[in-house]
Amino acid sequence: MSVLEIRRWPDPVLRETCVPVAAVSPEIETLARDMLETMYAAPGRGLAAPQVGHLHRMFVMDVGWKEGKPDPLVCINPMLTEVGEESAVGPEGCLSIPGVSADVRRATEVQMVWTGLNGARYVQRFTGFAAVCAQHELDHLDGVVTFDHLDADTRAALEAEFVA
Repeated sequence: MSVLEIRRWPDPVLRETCVPVAAVSPEIETLARDMLETMYAAPGRGLAAPQVGHLHRMFVMDVGWKEGKPDPLVCINPMLTEVGEESAVGPEGCLSIPGVSADVRRATEVQMVWTGLNGARYVQRFTGFAAVCAQHELDHLDGVVTFDHLDADTRAALEAEFVA
């Protein structure tokens, strides 16, 4: 396993739409392990493939590890199947935009389906921070970053203080 370089905004790869993973291959398994190692080293709670320069529809997340409750997930070809009606605004950071935190409105509950490294399909409902994390990482797979959720003035101010 190895720690990968995290691409920083405004790297053009962060604007790309990722392609579905055709099969769980040894290369995908290695990428997933490297992404988890990179996320933990950063230290973050989620990391999407384009953030490390790969345009695969996959991300990793572990929202509990910093509290001593590790639960790593490798999500291949993830899709939201339900999005709750309730939403909340909260601070979000991004490993590709270090040092910047922005208030973003997200659904407080989502249901997601994905393929795991074992090739099985999973369906899980996420609430609270886990729902926010999953939505944030899914955004990356579609070339969307935190800045895209902000009004023009807030975005301009945060981009001005961010030094790539």
